Amino acid sequence: MAVDLLLGLQWGDEGKGKIVDVLTSKYNIIARFQGGPNAGHTLVFNGKKHVLHTIPSGIFHEDTKNVVGNGVVIDPVIFKNELDKLEEQGVDYRSSLLISRKAHIILPTHRLLDAASETAKGKAKIGSTLKGIGPTYMDKTGRNGIRVGDIELADWKLKYRALAEKHQELIAFHDVDIEYDLDELETQFFTAIDTLKSLTFIDSEEYMHQAQKDGQSILAEGAQGSLLDIDFGTYPFVTSSNTTAAGACTGLGIAPNKIGEVYGIFKAYTTRVGSGPFPTELFDEVGETMGRVGHEFGATTGRSRRCGWLDLVALKYACHVNGVTQLIMMKGDVLSGFESLKVCTQYNYKGEVINHLPYNIESENVTPIYSEFKGWKEDLTEMTEASQFPKELNAYIEFLEKELEIPITVVSVGPDRKQTIHRN
Repeated sequence: MAVDLLLGLQWGDEGKGKIVDVLTSKYNIIARFQGGPNAGHTLVFNGKKHVLHTIPSGIFHEDTKNVVGNGVVIDPVIFKNELDKLEEQGVDYRSSLLISRKAHIILPTHRLLDAASETAKGKAKIGSTLKGIGPTYMDKTGRNGIRVGDIELADWKLKYRALAEKHQELIAFHDVDIEYDLDELETQFFTAIDTLKSLTFIDSEEYMHQAQKDGQSILAEGAQGSLLDIDFGTYPFVTSSNTTAAGACTGLGIAPNKIGEVYGIFKAYTTRVGSGPFPTELFDEVGETMGRVGHEFGATTGRSRRCGWLDLVALKYACHVNGVTQLIMMKGDVLSGFESLKVCTQYNYKGEVINHLPYNIESENVTPIYSEFKGWKEDLTEMTEASQFPKELNAYIEFLEKELEIPITVVSVGPDRKQTIHRN
């Protein structure tokens, strides 16, 4: 049976957690394929907000299996905190949560090394979440990493100590003032490792293969957005893994010809957290209003998100790279009340008008070219059917569908799982 994918098409924070939660009832298995606790998936239901960082967003559904794939990096301390919160809410995660033995583990020294490296860069910093993600993926590709399966082996602490000491040497090399108590950090870490060992570990590629063979329905859940992909994002202001559709194949052991629907999620406008180019960013009252109305603060970092008009050039690019088959538009309700809306449809790139995402989109090279639309004043948050949409919103959606040549099948009009409208 084919595996469907759900991916963010911008710089993250598109609302993937909510949509996975909405779609979960259709699937037997929800699987995370990349990233780590630098992701923050926010789900709202029954009047409560829930934030997940590493655990798949199907965890609140009793009959769904949740797989943390080999492409994910796990911080045991953060993972344990997530489990503790689930336990407080009465969620029986032990029967539904499965961890790949090939997933890599974030050590306390990975986080310290991340902080030292970012501090040493000064003004050239890339906006890391300081969760140790980059150093962990570096150890993975450098063939030094510690994987979940290692903690089942008798000598794994010797391997841990050797790697931690190597990290301490690298931290000292950066010659920056990073204060830390490694003994305290390690006490928390090893306690969390014991919790991790109480869960079910699997050979995930075999598990996924058998699940497909048995006709189980599977949804692969991406973490960060496509424009943060290590290869296809706005490098170097990216994450350290492949966030695009190809990452689901390598992050779960799924063959490319087994991919089915590719759901692409985007906001009705654009946001970005941290450093990096952002052609349509707004620095005026409109941008401030978007951020305030949209509650644009990072679920992981708490940092304010930068806001701007929808960038259709970048969105087309992400659709092409991922092979998107259906689009899901989030936060349409945030645009209610604006007299007019803008969409970037082309770039002026070094004096030439172009329709594609170029190698470099820094402000000195790119000026956005906009199309303008009439806004709407209606409150969308109480609407339950697409037939209730104002004509201006329908015109906005239809324009995007025509330009992207992909149907927008779902529109979100609020944070709660009930505030999700299926168009067909």
